[in-house]
Amino acid sequence: MPERKPVQHAPALPHVNLEANSFILSGGMVVDGSGAPPFRADVFVQGDRIAAIGTLDAPSDAHIIDATGLVIAPGFIDSHTHDDGYLLAHPDMTPKVSQGITTVVTGNCGISLAPLSPRDIPQPLDLLGPPALFRFDSFAGWLAALRATPAATNVIPLVGHTTLRVECMADLDRPADENEIARMRALLDDAMHAGAFGLSTGTFYPPAAHATTDEIIAVGAPLREYAGVYATHLRDEADLIVDAMEEALTIGRALNALVVFSHHKLAGEKNHGRSKETLALIEQAAARQPVCLDCHPYPATSTMLRLDRVRISRRTMITWSKGYPAATGRDFSDVMAELALDDEAALKRLAPAGAIYFLMDERDVERIITHPLAMVGSDGLPFDPHPHPRQWGTFTQVLRKLVRESQVMTLEAAIHKMTGLAARNYGIAQRGLLQAGYFADLVLLDAERVADNATFEAPIQVSTGIEQVWVNGQPVWDGKTGKSGLVPGRVLQRSTPMSAAG
Repeated sequence: MPERKPVQHAPALPHVNLEANSFILSGGMVVDGSGAPPFRADVFVQGDRIAAIGTLDAPSDAHIIDATGLVIAPGFIDSHTHDDGYLLAHPDMTPKVSQGITTVVTGNCGISLAPLSPRDIPQPLDLLGPPALFRFDSFAGWLAALRATPAATNVIPLVGHTTLRVECMADLDRPADENEIARMRALLDDAMHAGAFGLSTGTFYPPAAHATTDEIIAVGAPLREYAGVYATHLRDEADLIVDAMEEALTIGRALNALVVFSHHKLAGEKNHGRSKETLALIEQAAARQPVCLDCHPYPATSTMLRLDRVRISRRTMITWSKGYPAATGRDFSDVMAELALDDEAALKRLAPAGAIYFLMDERDVERIITHPLAMVGSDGLPFDPHPHPRQWGTFTQVLRKLVRESQVMTLEAAIHKMTGLAARNYGIAQRGLLQAGYFADLVLLDAERVADNATFEAPIQVSTGIEQVWVNGQPVWDGKTGKSGLVPGRVLQRSTPMSAAG
């Protein structure tokens, strides 16, 4: 672990003037999101902004929150979520605010809730929630609903290429034709105009597997005008991962877009250790184009039930099953034995279904998440009856396991990944850092006690040590009493994206 520098102390500031809706976090250790060493300071919040940071001369009637012994950090940005529908169905966003998350990036892996007119919802779109949520035939309509009935967290929305395909194509088992590409491109342009940050793809999944590189570039053309982000669940995260990464980089160059390698991983035992190769490829690419990645700290992933994943996993746990609900929370091998079926017949019996796959190597996971270009993203599936614990514990596991216990990252490096780095990559102005004038998305945490409690066996558990969370200056989580009932989240707007990786 890098050697720590002595704790700095902030300069004294003049007497503060109090107005309504103001408070002071007093005497905490500020980790400002930039990666710089911590320093002791007071943080003065006025309305939805940080008014000042320093040693404040507070009047006797000030609303002071004692932060002595605690860390004051920017609100965490979950750079990879599938919370598109959860924001509307469960606006308290308890799984996220309870681990310090104040902003979520939605629409990942090619699947977004909109634009999609009512229809039968194919996998993997059903990972976003029940069919009733898919009621927005325009991206603008979904954003309008989020603004009319906000959630406790802010939102950075992406458009899913798979969603565009399902909306515009009757036959998904082929490349799109020119008319279908034109329709998808027009929908993407409308979405970008309405406020989307970029496009995501998921060519790993059946509805988009037949999309060619040229199709994605043609559909994604509006990204050039809007300086959008291109986030991708690669075609292959196993044997052919390098080819898939090269395709993504080609698309990024063609669209002049930042490439985000979603939930970067190496799947299957034969690929364990190849993170050295893939990270070197990303570093080489970063010299010529904007590129970054997101990841979580678990050695298991989760998605729809697929035999290609089952067969390269050392263990598969069922997260939900419409065909055989009794399988939920159990190992696929045990369910196969109970039903006296082989894996193909068992999948047919359970389908449609979701699963957790234990197919990654711990050393790869650690190497990837500690890389300077890596952001933190949970990739949780919030409507799973037995979800992957990452939905409830990703950020606090990083702080517990990687910072405090194994000490492979400093606290300031980890928080930078969760805040300032993500804000810069997604082009969010005045968030992700603790600076005067920035929006007051804040986390107050106990660095010696913060911990995830969600496990694979009992995944729906709030974290420990997240003392208080504010979004746009309003409290949304209290470690003692829980959620506040307030929903101050906003649909965020793009500013100028990063021009180079870093």
